[in-house]
Amino acid sequence: MDYSQFFNSALARLHDERRYRVFADLERIAGRFPHATWHSPKGQRNVVIWCSNDYLGMGQHPKVVGAMVETATRVGTGAGGTRNIAGTHHPLVQLEAELADLHGKQASLLFTSGYVSNQTGISTIAKLIPNCLILSDALNHNSMIEGVRQAGCERQIFRHNDVAHLEELLIAAGPDRPKLIACESLYSMDGDVAPLAEICDLAEKYGAMTYVDEVHAVGMYGPRGGGIAERDGVMHRIDVLEGTLAKAFGCLGGYIAGNAEIIDAVRSYAPGFIFTTALPPAICSAATAAIRHLKTSSWERERHQDRAARTKAILTAAGLPVMSSETHIVPLFVGDPEKCKRASDMLLEEHGIYIQPINYPTVAKGSERLRITPSPYHEDGLIDALADALLQVWERLGLPLQKKQQAAE
Repeated sequence: MDYSQFFNSALARLHDERRYRVFADLERIAGRFPHATWHSPKGQRNVVIWCSNDYLGMGQHPKVVGAMVETATRVGTGAGGTRNIAGTHHPLVQLEAELADLHGKQASLLFTSGYVSNQTGISTIAKLIPNCLILSDALNHNSMIEGVRQAGCERQIFRHNDVAHLEELLIAAGPDRPKLIACESLYSMDGDVAPLAEICDLAEKYGAMTYVDEVHAVGMYGPRGGGIAERDGVMHRIDVLEGTLAKAFGCLGGYIAGNAEIIDAVRSYAPGFIFTTALPPAICSAATAAIRHLKTSSWERERHQDRAARTKAILTAAGLPVMSSETHIVPLFVGDPEKCKRASDMLLEEHGIYIQPINYPTVAKGSERLRITPSPYHEDGLIDALADALLQVWERLGLPLQKKQQAAE
C-alpha cells in the first residue's frame, strides 16, 4: 500500500483551500528588534517584524539575556528529565514563586508551553470534579478547546462575551451541579476583552469555578503586569489564572496559578505535567528576570500602548480597514484567504515587512486578516513606512479602502 498518497492528498486539500502555511526563515537580531534577517530564496535581506508575540521586546532585554547566559554557564542547559525523576531545579522553584506572587495566588505550576498548560490544566481540573459541567466561551483558543474535549465532561458553549447567555446556562445547570467557566481575558485575533467582573459575579452567584486564560495580557496590563484581571481589580476573585512566558515575558513555557490544593492536585494527576521534561534552568532564570523587571517598570507597557495607538491612528487615517480593537492588537481586515496570503507575500518580498496572514481555521472564513502587533521599538518612521507599503499592496490587489480620516495629533 502506498501510504504517501494519504499525506499528499491531505496537503493538496490545504493548497486547494488556500490554507497551506509557509514559514519564513527569520533570524532576529538582539538589540535591533524589530529588525531581523530573512534568509530568503534569493539570499539574506533585512526585514521588519510586525506580527511578533514578543510584545514588549523582552526577548532581547539585557536583564533577560544576562540571566539566561549566567544560569546556563553556571548549571548547564537541560533540566535532566521530568521533575518526578530529576527533581525540581532551583531556578524553577524561584520562577513558580514569582508567578504565584504576580497573580496573588498561593501557588503556581509550570508547563512546557501555554498550549500544554491549558490542554492539561483544564482537562485535569474538570476530571477531578465529579459531574462537572464546563461552560466555554465560543472564541476560546484551540488549546482550551482541546482541554475541554479531553476532560470528557459535558460542555456547553456560551456566545462570545455574552454574560446573559452564560447566566442562562448557569441557571439551567442548577445550583447543585459543579460548574467550571473557562474564558480568555484578551482575545488575540480581535483584540477584545472579556467582562471579567461580570463573569465573576455570575460565578459567585451560581456557584461556579472560574478559569481565565491571560496569555495575551500578562506583562501587558495591570500595575505589575498581572494582566486584565489585575487591571480590572478581579484577580482575587478568579480561581485559576493561566498564562505564558513566551509572549510579553519573551521566553518559553506556560503556567497556571491558584490555591495550593488546586495546583497540588494538577501536579499530582496531570499526565501533561508528570511525563514531560521540565523547563531548563536558563529559561526559568530568564523568565524570572523578565517578570521581576516588568513588575516594577511601566515604561514598556506605556510605550507599547502609545505605539499601538499611533499605528491604529496612522492606518485608519490612510483609509485602511483597521478592525475595532480596544487593546494592543491591530487587526487589518482582508476577507479573502488568497488575497490575504498574497498581501503577506508582497509585503515581505517587495517592502521587507513581515506580517503573517491569518486565515481559517484561526479565524472564520470570510474574516481573514493581517494581525499587526506593534512593539515599544516600532518608531514613527517604521509605522509610516508600514502605512505606505500597505496602501501600495491594497491598490495592487484591488482591496477596498475606507474613507480617509484626519490622523490624530
